[in-house]
Amino acid sequence: MPNVAENLEQVRQRIRQVALDCNRDPAEVRLVAVSKRQPGSAIREAYAAGQRDFGENYVQELQQKAIELADLTDLRWHMIGHLQRNKAKHVTAVASVIHTVDSVELALELDRRAKDSKVVSDTKTRSLSHAIDARLPVLVEVNVGGEEQKSGCQPHALGAILTAIESGTHLQLVGLMTVPPFTDEPRDSKPFFDKLAAERDQHGGRSRLPDLSMGMTLDLEYAVAAGATMVRVGTAIFGERT
Repeated sequence: MPNVAENLEQVRQRIRQVALDCNRDPAEVRLVAVSKRQPGSAIREAYAAGQRDFGENYVQELQQKAIELADLTDLRWHMIGHLQRNKAKHVTAVASVIHTVDSVELALELDRRAKDSKVVSDTKTRSLSHAIDARLPVLVEVNVGGEEQKSGCQPHALGAILTAIESGTHLQLVGLMTVPPFTDEPRDSKPFFDKLAAERDQHGGRSRLPDLSMGMTLDLEYAVAAGATMVRVGTAIFGERT
């Protein structure tokens, strides 16, 4: 069985070291522990070790875990998997942050559904750079690798989605997210992280899009070096998924 607390500390040290090497404040980088297909007991172990942000890929699993772990009142759920419009009302009821908006239609549906959902108001739920308000923080997923089988909008569609989010009243636009093409060589992810950072620069910069959600177990160092403010790490914390 993996020692979740020890693993968490090792990941935190990795983040801290690369941030310092890049002259960044390690506190600028939020660790999202990817807990999909992990038991509630493992999440409780991570929580006991100080982890508060957890990422889930599937709405139904997120709903079940939110019920199971409802006693952990300051736990923050991040929706990091592909999201269909017909699941919008379910995810807005439990998620503190949504990373995977990828169409104008989804943005509009989330805005409509978020109106009737209770958004967690703890200060750490919000973007590291934005002031607190009652809106649901969302990021736009960009398919920077151009992979047909992968979700995320194409870069040319990004502007319209950003505008749709900002035209609503119940979503807070906080940044961009990407999943680069799979590779066994961590450095191969770097060009895609740089592309996401470039997309941010082309669409208003950090003042409009303060957060970049990118980087996982193998390549988080390259993501932090490219400007990530959220890294999504599962295997290095919980071990292989069942």
